[in-house]
Amino acid sequence: QVQLVESGGGLVQAGGSLRLSCAASGNSIRFNAMGWYRQAPGKQRELVTTITSGGNTVYADSVKGRFTISRDNAENTVYLQMNSLKTRNTAVYYCNARINIIMRDYWGQGTQGIVSS
Repeated sequence: QVQLVESGGGLVQAGGSLRLSCAASGNSIRFNAMGWYRQAPGKQRELVTTITSGGNTVYADSVKGRFTISRDNAENTVYLQMNSLKTRNTAVYYCNARINIIMRDYWGQGTQGIVSS
């Protein structure tokens, strides 16, 4: 059974940084893509960024230049470095991992990131 465990959320002032981590259990599993989504209060969950096993990345326009995703394929771990945070970045951040061949998405439990003014 696949489990994704996030860590690294917390409270930070606007302009500060947070680094999120997500470790997937099951080292024998190879995910085609891993990434981060977020859900702000009263809003729908939205894509933040994804990265393929080959290192190709996609970013939401709102985070380009401020957020960086990286991945350790050997450890099945994905990271999100968030810099120059804004209050509107306050959200629960969810880790996602995808296996294309079985069209299956796995989700973490979410980690709260709060950006204060």
